[in-house]
Amino acid sequence: MNFFERVYEVVEKIPYGQVATYGQIGWMVSGAPHAARTVGWALNGLPEDRINEVPWWRVINAQGRISNSRARHGAAEQRRRLEEEGIIFDDTDRTDLSVYQWNGNTKEA
Repeated sequence: MNFFERVYEVVEKIPYGQVATYGQIGWMVSGAPHAARTVGWALNGLPEDRINEVPWWRVINAQGRISNSRARHGAAEQRRRLEEEGIIFDDTDRTDLSVYQWNGNTKEA
């Protein structure tokens, strides 16, 4: 299984109403602390037939912000989906990772 497929496999486990960071996913997939950018590329390259199967919208940056300005799916769409799941953003467009960040426990998914 290639890196992108491993990313999709992990992202599929993020529970409804929780988020993970690009770096967190990169670490879980490869153990590499600098794999965040490659996780972003993987999600940007998500095949159309898997757009609703792999919850790409649950992956945000380490500051608790949406950072997909160059992605096929815009920040507004990502925020809409997260807010539908109960994720709250503050007036600086951040979400509180201490509240919403997934701990990586696959038993929750």
